[in-house]
Amino acid sequence: MELSFLQLIWFILIIVLWIGYVTLEGFGFGTGMLLKVLPKNDKERRLTLNTIGPHWDGNEVFLLTAGGATFAAFPEWYATMFSGMYMALVLVLVLLIIRISAIEWRGKVNSAKWRNVWDNLHSGSAWLVTFLWGVAFANLVQGMAIQVGHYKAGTFVPADPNGIDSALSSGAKHFLTDGFFSLLTPFTILGGVMLVALYLTHGALWLALKTRGDYRQRALDFAKKSSLVSTGITAVWALWGNFAYSVSPMLSLIPLALAAVLLIASALVTLKGNEKLAFFLHFGALAMAVVYIFSTFGANALKSSINEAYNLTLVQASATAPTHTVMLVAAVVFVPIVLGYTVWSYLKFSQRMSVDNIPDEHAGLDLKKIREFENAHV
Repeated sequence: MELSFLQLIWFILIIVLWIGYVTLEGFGFGTGMLLKVLPKNDKERRLTLNTIGPHWDGNEVFLLTAGGATFAAFPEWYATMFSGMYMALVLVLVLLIIRISAIEWRGKVNSAKWRNVWDNLHSGSAWLVTFLWGVAFANLVQGMAIQVGHYKAGTFVPADPNGIDSALSSGAKHFLTDGFFSLLTPFTILGGVMLVALYLTHGALWLALKTRGDYRQRALDFAKKSSLVSTGITAVWALWGNFAYSVSPMLSLIPLALAAVLLIASALVTLKGNEKLAFFLHFGALAMAVVYIFSTFGANALKSSINEAYNLTLVQASATAPTHTVMLVAAVVFVPIVLGYTVWSYLKFSQRMSVDNIPDEHAGLDLKKIREFENAHV
């Protein structure tokens, strides 16, 4: 069956939501990874966190909305992916919770040890969750051990690849039949390394864009080196994925070429010291990279690495047309609101900062007086 107009619209909307998350939260994760790398003292670490302070929680909206849209528009896609990648996604969730806690709780107690613990947890979770997101996206490109069938007495019984339609009509479902470690292959591990490298560059460019003085120069110098490394790793991974795993290599080559041009342009502009243009070129490259990833599996929601007959197509994964219609009405109303306040927040907090803007006093309660309910400087 061919994709309907509404199914295509919702597939595109889900891609747009993932573009929002990858591009915006990308510099948030990159900033977290650099939290223990670039700053020389606590003031600079506070400066680093202040650059993302007004934005990180708003950026998470795109992840929640992308997951919710997938659940409502393509429930079979959501069910197969989230059940099959359950342990990996729980780990991602735990790391995101740790990161959020580290951002929120760092300044609650006036103690250098307290702040250092949360900074280490923040940075470590940013490194790990970025790697895991890269592995997850690479699995979408490569395909996973997905089969159609059913479980009988705890044992999976696969359907005949030549009779998938009749098996599905008889109640068979798509399952990811291998465990957590089946998600780790040379290609997917390289995907994790690639996203780490890209986010390090994205974060460094963001810090150079948002700060002044010596710190801005250090961030820019880091970006000059990391941009060359990340561009090289991305080229290897993307070409490997396009010609080894893409359903339609010539179609997916278009967004891949656009991403490559933007990445190379960003690296060249970074070397010339123009962090503003470099950041927006890198932003565009990440957006095109997301389009490339989704273009590699064509009209499929999930690809099977076992047999293409087991692919979960968008049509098979789709909700009903009335559901798509009702959701589209809600999207027309609320998506512009989300985009509007996102743009407003970045314009409102667009000024550069420096350590001179960071007060000498530390916020938080005095650790020795907490039990006495005596507030330190807040």
